[in-house]
Amino acid sequence: MSTHKFLGGKVNVYKRGRSRYWQCSAYVAGKNRRTSTKEESLALAKEFAEDWYLDLRGKKRSGELGNERSFAEAAKKFEAEYEAITQGQRSPKWVQGHKDRIRLHLLPFFGVTPVSSITSGMAQEYRAHRMTKPEDWEDGAKEWKPPAKKTIHNEVVTLSMVLKTALRHDWIDHIPNLSDPYRRKSKIEHRPWFTEKEYKQLYNATRANAEKPLRPAHAWHAEQLHDFILFAVNTGMRPDELNQVEFRDIEIVDDDYSGNQILEIEVRGKRGVGYCKSMPGAVHTFERSRDRPRKISSEEGKRQGKPEPTDLLFPSEFKSMFNRILKENNLKFDRSGKARTAYSLRHSYICFRLLEGADIYQVAKNCRTSVEMIEKHYAAHLKDMIDTSLVNVQRRRKQHDDIY
Repeated sequence: MSTHKFLGGKVNVYKRGRSRYWQCSAYVAGKNRRTSTKEESLALAKEFAEDWYLDLRGKKRSGELGNERSFAEAAKKFEAEYEAITQGQRSPKWVQGHKDRIRLHLLPFFGVTPVSSITSGMAQEYRAHRMTKPEDWEDGAKEWKPPAKKTIHNEVVTLSMVLKTALRHDWIDHIPNLSDPYRRKSKIEHRPWFTEKEYKQLYNATRANAEKPLRPAHAWHAEQLHDFILFAVNTGMRPDELNQVEFRDIEIVDDDYSGNQILEIEVRGKRGVGYCKSMPGAVHTFERSRDRPRKISSEEGKRQGKPEPTDLLFPSEFKSMFNRILKENNLKFDRSGKARTAYSLRHSYICFRLLEGADIYQVAKNCRTSVEMIEKHYAAHLKDMIDTSLVNVQRRRKQHDDIY
């Protein structure tokens, strides 16, 4: 990092390896303060830094610098408050995500910059900084790839939450506009799901895997995976909801509409507590899982009888086995190149219900989501959602003789 000192060494002008702009710093009023000059020319950067330093000296004499807080202080305050106040409402992984973004990206860039000095332009400079390949990047070690738009969006959201914390404590009097000035309305893309043909191929593959697993020790997990897939596509539950459902949360009832037996499930997950009514196909899957001997120890291979009401329906994870079967059957990616995961089973349930003509409001209610989300990510991509009787309407015209 090249550094230039002037005004008797009181002001430093330097350039970060990842930025094309010169930065300046000075120790004023007991703190090391810095900001971006937004200049690529060293001469212009020195002029800016001199004016900036003299302005700080003037603020110091008038007492305006006494209560200025840095971004680092605001970030520390935000981390402490957010974790304490959202305890039990946000997952530890979600809270840790904010901390990681602050530690890895936001603090190195904003650091001791006063929160009052963070502007819309500085936020945009941060976006450009993140999308620019570092000058000290070693090409031979690993190929550099710019972060995804969603990644940068999440970082700006964290930045916004830190600034809101500063606003609540009266460290700043307003929050700058952090929106992307060049952002246009992005494409609405469908969620990766399995078509009926692909779903049939998947459950045939998991059934074969359950009948003849790669290792005998994995037989119980292979059977559970097969039931997990059938259960998910017949209920539309999220993976985290399936991981928390217990046998006492499920009841077999007679459906008033069809007369068939279905499952009524008390769901606990992303949206708190809700209810789900399954398709008839989930009943046999549930009974088979309930009657299957429960595995106690994977080392000893011990088993016990019927499960307790508080036992989890799917106590184990089988992510690696699921991904292996997807790859072996060329189902891991859809035609758009999007990777399929356990969430794709939920997406398949929603698409299957809409293709069968189910009411979109009832589907949203049964899946504990909104009609807007279903219309945006599912219904817009299904051809059967277009009613030709309402589209291909032709007005009857009177027959006239040809007057020419």
